[in-house]
Amino acid sequence: MSTTVTPLTEVPRLEDKTIQPIPANERHGKARDLFTIWFGSNIMIMTIVTGGLATTVFGLGFVPAVVGIIIGNVVGGIFMALHSAQGPQLGVAQMIQTRGQFGSFGALLIVVIVVIMYVGFFAANLVFGGEAMAAVSPGISVDAGIIIIGVVSVIATIFGYRLIHAYARVLSVAAGLALLLAFGWILLVHGLPASFLEQGNFNWVGFMATISVAALWQLAYAPYVSDYSRYMPQGTGSAPAFWASYSGCVLGTLFPMILGALVGTLAVTMSSEAGDVEIVGSLGAMLQPWTLIIVGIFCLGVAASNAMNLYCGVLCTLTIGQTFKPNWLPRAKTRSIAAVIIFAVAVSIALFARDNFILFYTNFLSFLMYVLVPWTAINLVDYYLLRHGDYRVEDFFKRDGGVYGRFNWTAIGSYVAGALIQVPFSATAVYTGPLAAAMGGVDISWIVGLVAVAPLYYFAARVFRQRTEAAPVPSPALTPDLI
Repeated sequence: MSTTVTPLTEVPRLEDKTIQPIPANERHGKARDLFTIWFGSNIMIMTIVTGGLATTVFGLGFVPAVVGIIIGNVVGGIFMALHSAQGPQLGVAQMIQTRGQFGSFGALLIVVIVVIMYVGFFAANLVFGGEAMAAVSPGISVDAGIIIIGVVSVIATIFGYRLIHAYARVLSVAAGLALLLAFGWILLVHGLPASFLEQGNFNWVGFMATISVAALWQLAYAPYVSDYSRYMPQGTGSAPAFWASYSGCVLGTLFPMILGALVGTLAVTMSSEAGDVEIVGSLGAMLQPWTLIIVGIFCLGVAASNAMNLYCGVLCTLTIGQTFKPNWLPRAKTRSIAAVIIFAVAVSIALFARDNFILFYTNFLSFLMYVLVPWTAINLVDYYLLRHGDYRVEDFFKRDGGVYGRFNWTAIGSYVAGALIQVPFSATAVYTGPLAAAMGGVDISWIVGLVAVAPLYYFAARVFRQRTEAAPVPSPALTPDLI
């Protein structure tokens, strides 16, 4: 007796897919690939700088900084990994799948915000990576470093999914070893002063800000994490995809952030003003004579992370275009052109804003927290509690949204309500809400947003969702060859 098996098609090294569903015969990879892509790509300069905010900008001592970093990453990683587990099931990019909650045109609100997020993170990575390259190679200016890292990122984006995964596998080993060497050298050779644990203090504002920044780091991956699992075979399973993504991203982020908090605390002992500490320069000084090797490897991590940001920024940009031209399914050529355009925009921002970038970066993180939290709550409630992963994928590509419609006002209303409900609890350099002020400036807005939006959307959707959406059908083949 013979068994019919769908033959696997060799996936080209230059990826030819963009936002279209990945057919079964092109699905490939193992769950462990999700560990390496999130572990390797997170060990980089910007992760270290972000961890350093806890002991410099937020004024915490080393121990409360580490506790805050751990809490934020462990909690935030849950949401990130739940999004990742959607990729093998649906085989489409995350922002395409968002049409299943918001409608074909309603999803544009989220997609545009996410494009802004990608460009912002791309610019931030360029600045920190450029500063690191200049620190280890005096012959390279910060501006030149920004351009070099950006060009490497564009090349990886042009080749696409397979090259980015391969790049991250190499970095998992190289950057992991560099991280171990950095910790060992600073702790055992550079040494800690007797007053190390006396630096900084515990304050609720700084502690909650540290938790928020660490959680946001994980949440910021939610809009594109399934873009890197969508090629996985559907039989990969939600649990393996979840745990591989969760462990890779949490571990790959946690230890570089702790390194940043360590460097920040050490630098504060040698500086009269914590706000004047420069994490990248301090790290380079502490790692001598290994600075060139270790920081150089961390710069490779910047290029990998930026390639991921750029790749997904391109997919989101193409999603916007496809909304207005449903039969348009762009390929590699279009992805390459879009990558160059987004690269040019991000480089312009990086070159213009780099002199005051820490202030820009902290405000940017605050903005992202307010706009991402309601979306992640709606998406996860819809996928796991309402539809249980069953969607009509072909309807994602229809102008009228198919069963999901052009606008899902239940989701849009819940999203707007979630953004507004955070305002009184927010505390930023620009605005402090009355409830945050009453709590001494402690910002718990993202927690309130999650707790409020999830049940709001769940019960509203149960009441208003059309019965015709309940029964999914298999996804037919789509018109393949439009560029």
